[in-house]
Amino acid sequence: MHSTSIFISSLAIAAAGGWFAATVMAGPATSKEPRFPQLTMDQLDEKQKPLGEQIMKVSSVGLGGPYNPMIRSPVLGQRLYDLFYYLRWQTSVPTKLNEFAILIIGRQWRSQVEWFAHAPLAAKAGLSADIIAELKKGERPSNMAEDEALVYDFVTELTTTKKVSDETYARAKKIFNDQQIVDLTAVSGNYVMVAMMLAMSEETVPAGKEEPFKMGEK
Repeated sequence: MHSTSIFISSLAIAAAGGWFAATVMAGPATSKEPRFPQLTMDQLDEKQKPLGEQIMKVSSVGLGGPYNPMIRSPVLGQRLYDLFYYLRWQTSVPTKLNEFAILIIGRQWRSQVEWFAHAPLAAKAGLSADIIAELKKGERPSNMAEDEALVYDFVTELTTTKKVSDETYARAKKIFNDQQIVDLTAVSGNYVMVAMMLAMSEETVPAGKEEPFKMGEK
């Protein structure tokens, strides 16, 4: 990442703190040995260290969460780091709707870390507590504004039917411009990938915190 982007990222850390804190402090989902033992800067090789240094400049809590497995593949890790940066802090999608899209994916995957990290960020961005609570129950939220309903239907339709109907796309065109439609699609797909990374590496919420999704719940 260019030095200017790193500087901007540093300024953005206060807003992103919830996401970083929730992901980097997560531990393994079971009591067995972690699939990816937590790396430290001292353990990074010459290919990993440049990425590790960039992460440390924007993260006050280290190299954990999705970064811990990602850094095992440093070229991919760098590409993903840059993508995360855009989709969190430079995207054309308004923050409330962007976080809503992330929560929709987190709920589909029952991703403990994604929900734990992004539900507070969505609330802070203005998404109502009722919408968050209904989504968490696996329901289509009621009383959504037009743009919120479009995001829910667009993301859900795309991820469950593997297409976007002409009707839904026409609704999207009334609310979003072309860049926003592309960015909304990208953030949704990105957080499927993040959910997969977290599931594969058996990450969960920080020690002492309650997991959002309980055993036996749908």
